[in-house]
Amino acid sequence: MEIAALVTWVLTALGGFYLLAGWLSRGGAKQGSGSHLPVPVIFGHFALAAVGLVVWIAYLLTGNHALAWTALIILVPVAALGFTMLARWMPARRVRATVAAGQQPAPAESNFPVPVVVAHGVLAVVTVVLVLITAIAG
Repeated sequence: MEIAALVTWVLTALGGFYLLAGWLSRGGAKQGSGSHLPVPVIFGHFALAAVGLVVWIAYLLTGNHALAWTALIILVPVAALGFTMLARWMPARRVRATVAAGQQPAPAESNFPVPVVVAHGVLAVVTVVLVLITAIAG
């Protein structure tokens, strides 16, 4: 379970990096970009997920179950921020169709590939479940 959680966490992170890079390259972090995703939410999600992954790796290296619980606790705000971004992304996805006429620029996140967003979310849920099971079993 522990290694499976690591694998799903890393795959989730790779999908997140891809989405973050696309958002940044389309000017999502620039003031006045029209993005529905606040910069603190994006970078808070990223930073907490990265810290949680480091804590999980420390757990794998040491076997200290307190670190497994710590990683799980860190995942709670990561998931909350992720759901917040999902809720804010869905209307932005619809904006893309209405902006096609060229009246205003589409938000950077409107170009996120749906399969990547879905895979990122599904892998994140699987990661949380695997970390929870591991922490409880410890």
